[in-house]
Amino acid sequence: MATYVMLSTLSESGRKVLRGRPGWVRKVNADVQRMGARVVAQYAVLGPYDFVTIIEAPDNATISRVSVELGARGGVAGMTMAEFIGRLERGTARRRTERKRR
Repeated sequence: MATYVMLSTLSESGRKVLRGRPGWVRKVNADVQRMGARVVAQYAVLGPYDFVTIIEAPDNATISRVSVELGARGGVAGMTMAEFIGRLERGTARRRTERKRR
């Protein structure tokens, strides 16, 4: 599983839905689960983004599908980023192991 960070901003219609139905966020998180990913943590934040969501997904194709599906609904616009430092560390450890085997 890879870790991804999704920064999202609610549209005007998304803000209205959230104000009227605060449980909407949990429903969306359950939809993410049905798409093959898992919300690990989620934070409402102040500033240019409304939410920071940490998501685990098996691959880039899955997180891309999640991102496109959520954006297509019109309630939220997001930017998804792969967790990069852990991948670098795992790649470095793998290369060290390979060198030791030689």
